[in-house]
Amino acid sequence: MKKAISILIRQFVLLIVLSLCIQSRVIAQVAPIDWFTEDFSQTKIFGTGIDRAYTDLLAGMKSVPVIVAVIDGGVDYQHEDLQSVMWVNPKEIAGNGIDDDKNGYVDDMHGWNFIGNVSGDTYEVTRTYAALKGKYEGKSEKDISSKDKKEYDQFLKAKEKVETSLKFAQAQLDQLKQTQQMLEGPLKAVATKIGDQKLTPELIDTLDAGDNMDLLMGKMILQQVLASDDIKVDNMDQLNSLMMEELKGAIDHYSNEVNYSYNIDFDPRKTIVKDNFEDYNERFYGNNDVKGPDASHGTHVAGIIGADRTNNLGIKGIANNVRIMAVRAVPNGDERDKDVANAIRYAVDNGAKVINMSFGKGISPGKKYVDEAVKYAADHDVLLVHAAGNNAENNDSIESFPSATYLTPLNKSKFAPNWIEVGAMDFRGQPADFSNFGIKNVDIFAPGVDIYATMPDNKYKNNSGTSMASPVVAGVAAVIRSYFPNLTAVQVKQVLMASSSKEENKVANPKTKLMVDFKSLSVSGGYVNAYDAVKEAAKLSKVKLSNTKP
Repeated sequence: MKKAISILIRQFVLLIVLSLCIQSRVIAQVAPIDWFTEDFSQTKIFGTGIDRAYTDLLAGMKSVPVIVAVIDGGVDYQHEDLQSVMWVNPKEIAGNGIDDDKNGYVDDMHGWNFIGNVSGDTYEVTRTYAALKGKYEGKSEKDISSKDKKEYDQFLKAKEKVETSLKFAQAQLDQLKQTQQMLEGPLKAVATKIGDQKLTPELIDTLDAGDNMDLLMGKMILQQVLASDDIKVDNMDQLNSLMMEELKGAIDHYSNEVNYSYNIDFDPRKTIVKDNFEDYNERFYGNNDVKGPDASHGTHVAGIIGADRTNNLGIKGIANNVRIMAVRAVPNGDERDKDVANAIRYAVDNGAKVINMSFGKGISPGKKYVDEAVKYAADHDVLLVHAAGNNAENNDSIESFPSATYLTPLNKSKFAPNWIEVGAMDFRGQPADFSNFGIKNVDIFAPGVDIYATMPDNKYKNNSGTSMASPVVAGVAAVIRSYFPNLTAVQVKQVLMASSSKEENKVANPKTKLMVDFKSLSVSGGYVNAYDAVKEAAKLSKVKLSNTKP
């Protein structure tokens, strides 16, 4: 009886994993690969319309190169679809170990890496707990002076969050690893039995498992797979790849949380970066390795913005005349405010006109310094494009950083006018169920679900997130700055907001799931429309387009 119960439990876990894999694959199969560049008037898909803009409005018009900085976890600058569009520092001589342009960064050919070889880092809440632990651990409220009360409460909140989250992450990791081990036997047993035969329901139904429990379980899994109309696999290699990829992604996520994100004893600054982390005025540290140990996220972002549109490889990015500057400042974990501030300043000083920032967190101890960098970008006419976040939260009600709101007014300004905050939507015109929103603090929506783009080592993949929606808007902004260079960063934002498409149908609020007006989810009330943005920019610039089709 115990053996039978054990088998049922194992089967139940496996089928849950299978359903997650199927769900992931279903979504990926539905959205067209290039949907984010398509036009609704032609395809009924809620893309940006950039392809139509090039054909109908911009054909034959002159443009200037625009540098777009990607502040992220690294970019594979040798990717087949990116190498031709990477920014190359014209004043630096590659590999000579000399700071030729005397900007403080040696051999910064394609950008700079402010976090060295750091892959994982802690969350900001973990740093808060670690910093205050020595002062408050073991003390009760009666031991705390009124002066320290606020800090003590912050310590208690951080401690609870870290300890609870670490326990949960460890439990998830243990379960996923056990599931991975449980999957290997059944899938291997079926693969051994059928070899490279084509998977069909008839083939699996005729398998005689006998007393082989692994083969019996594998048979059940395959019956579930082949009974689904939403997932198609032809052989065991495809099935193994699908299921193990999903599991590996989840295992990697929780491994990072256990080993780095919620580990109060982990500090890569001491052993890897070797900077004085507490010194926010320190600017010259890191190295010129802009790819870093894991460039998956940043490479995907870069491809959305500007993957080569002329080489007949992979995908076509949004912008056709950009130079991608890679600025590595975002690890697996929370980015540090010092690095973000320095990354913005580096991008501005080296000619970026648009900066994409697909990252964020809930605590910002160095916000003052990030604000100053944001103001520096505003003073130098640089547009900042930022992802709204993936927690299905209302950004009007939560704290999210970095943000367009200054901690204290800078030069009498409370908000950064050069900042645009982006939520994510799918090809049906629905806000992504994970996307943050806010009628005050999210400016516009953009394609961000199942975006097929570049990955390291000449690969491509679908990813979803406001991290994908932000570079869509950054790409459109780059197009505007490229063809209408007389427009300022603030005017480019104005163009994007004014030209946004307003969806009249009711949509599901990401947090409440209630049906609401799309216009209630953002300042503009709509989603980015590159075609109309080009027309709006031409009107504002008093430039005649190559074609004035409606």
